[in-house]
Amino acid sequence: MTTRPDPAKTSAASSASETARAAEHHDLRAARRVLELEGKGLEALAVALDDRFTRALDLLSGITGRVTVTGMGKSGHVARKIAATLASTGTPAQFVHPSEASHGDLGMIAPGDAVIALSNSGDTVELSDMIAYSRRFAIPVIAMTSRADSALAESADVAVLLPRATEACPMGLAPTTSTTMMLALGDAMAIALLERKGFSASDFQVLHPGGSLGRKLLRVSDIMHGPEELPLCRPETPMTEAILIMTNRHFGCVAVVGDSDTLAGVITDGDLRRHMNPNMLEMSAGEVMTGTPKTIRSQALAAEALGMMNASKITSLFVVDEGRPVGIIHIHDCLRAGVA
Repeated sequence: MTTRPDPAKTSAASSASETARAAEHHDLRAARRVLELEGKGLEALAVALDDRFTRALDLLSGITGRVTVTGMGKSGHVARKIAATLASTGTPAQFVHPSEASHGDLGMIAPGDAVIALSNSGDTVELSDMIAYSRRFAIPVIAMTSRADSALAESADVAVLLPRATEACPMGLAPTTSTTMMLALGDAMAIALLERKGFSASDFQVLHPGGSLGRKLLRVSDIMHGPEELPLCRPETPMTEAILIMTNRHFGCVAVVGDSDTLAGVITDGDLRRHMNPNMLEMSAGEVMTGTPKTIRSQALAAEALGMMNASKITSLFVVDEGRPVGIIHIHDCLRAGVA
């Protein structure tokens, strides 16, 4: 017996599906509106930047201490991130909470430092003690605010102004576009300072030794085996002795160096197989070696060494600076260090 569908249930299911689609459409529309408004704010900020930005960088470049970044509420959360970004890109920085500053943390700020204070309105009461302290001890203050006539802007050495922009909150109350602009402006300051200082990838690695970023920036010199572990012989070394050196060093190869200690060639397991004959043990290392070995510089990235070994299907590379072997790196060294 065939059961007919219940029209009421079918109608309810269809209505629920339409409601879900309508909700999804509303959510996506709201999200896109937020992103569009914040994007317009960033575009306006890029256009509004002027010599005040450059003067702020001049102040930050000229200090001998560290940068203190501060702000209250949502601006405070942004300030924490800006301080972290500055510190990780070569500009020593810290976050100090304005309220805590009024209860002893002003001692964290000293002559030689600079202050970046964030406040969209520029009239955040909690910042007043820190600003007064900075003025008393001639500590430069950079304001990040949207109002040129605010107390913060007028007290600062330089006020970098945010352009007027619509907050993404439909009520225009929750800090959204304004905090996005502050965050981006902090990034712009950090990167501009990085470029002024010539901050390099090796400097970056020093400050980021942990995690995947640190592993990507490891140098060959960080993980290679040094000169004391090098398997070395001379071109005239008998193959009987060269094989013993290879066996004792466990790298499966030996470097052949000339009179000036420059690399003349290498002998690998593959070279031994290619010369396998009754007379090989009577030959010299110079007769068996490969004269154009693949090598790498000590300051090259470990990832580059791994790529060379994978591409050439070899397991070791001699590390050569100015023609002389200074170390050796094995593929297992890269894997142990997490280089991929």
